[in-house]
Amino acid sequence: MNTINRSLKASRNVVHVVQHLAPGGLESLALDLLTLANPADKVLIISLEGNKKDAIENWPRLAEFSKQIIFVDKKPGIHFQTVLALSKLFSLIKPDVVHTHHIGPLLYGGYAARLSRVPVRIHTEHDVWHLNNQKHRNLQALALRIAKPTLVADADKVELTLKRHFGYENTITIKNGIDCEKFTTGSQILARQKLGIAIDKTIVGTAGRLEVVKGHDLAIKAMSLLPDSYHLVVAGDGSQRAKLEQLVQHLGLQEQVTFLGLVSEMPGFYQSLDLFCMPSRSEGFPLSPLEAQACGIRAVVTDVGASSETLCPQTGSVMQPENIVAIARAITNSMNKPNNVSPRQFVLNNNDVRQMVKAYEQLATEVLA
Repeated sequence: MNTINRSLKASRNVVHVVQHLAPGGLESLALDLLTLANPADKVLIISLEGNKKDAIENWPRLAEFSKQIIFVDKKPGIHFQTVLALSKLFSLIKPDVVHTHHIGPLLYGGYAARLSRVPVRIHTEHDVWHLNNQKHRNLQALALRIAKPTLVADADKVELTLKRHFGYENTITIKNGIDCEKFTTGSQILARQKLGIAIDKTIVGTAGRLEVVKGHDLAIKAMSLLPDSYHLVVAGDGSQRAKLEQLVQHLGLQEQVTFLGLVSEMPGFYQSLDLFCMPSRSEGFPLSPLEAQACGIRAVVTDVGASSETLCPQTGSVMQPENIVAIARAITNSMNKPNNVSPRQFVLNNNDVRQMVKAYEQLATEVLA
């Protein structure tokens, strides 16, 4: 390796490009890549949409990264000016690595990085549901031809789908990870007391944006098939909250379902549970089952996307999507299993975020070499 490459390996300018910075799995992952990066590296996140003031107000966690986040404020629709704006930014920042996340950032950030002759271009595909759309497939195929990044899938199923659609040779898998030092085991009783959750109930939890795709309505309906001793707690907020609350009232489940809203301390939420349930209608490679299992809580998930790859094979279960009977059965079957194995070790072995960060740093080093 020559002198320039040794220097780049020791200290790099790294830019992550995301569509927007709002609470979500992909966005949290980008922040993990920033916070856990090599201390010698200078890491920035560029958000195509939004502005810093509104983003921090909506997601207070961003405040501590204020000097490391940049907003382009792209408006809806396709705007070539965004490519030019990013090219100018890259000319000033002089990144060694531009890492794009999802199709929009690939289209704009990948193209701008190629124009700016950024030496390492990495694109991570966090889910592939959008590739069911022919227009999206065509756009992504064009973007890959233009940007020529190393294409990273976050799950084995995602890699297989990408190869089937694009036949793109430079494709690898680096599975997403979560912070196992943050998400760890703790006192269930103390966690329930802090959240105001009943200590004497079987607590099933679900977490995520309250949107149709997340299937919270299915979990609520499944509760009507379970004994009164089962209680569902929901962490998160979104456009469907009012409808979900109306559904709870309609089914007479006010004593069995609790909406917690946005929870700032998610480890405590998971620690309060007996079981984590993810009833999603669509997913990529979800992080919430990993977070729950890292806290020692077994998980059941619908068999969509690469969700099954997040499960500890000894303690986890998959459910048929859009099927409330299957969800209720999976919950009771899981609770009846012997509780002598913790799923935490599975996450430590396969999905610790520090392993993921090292894998991306090694990838950039190999490309630069």
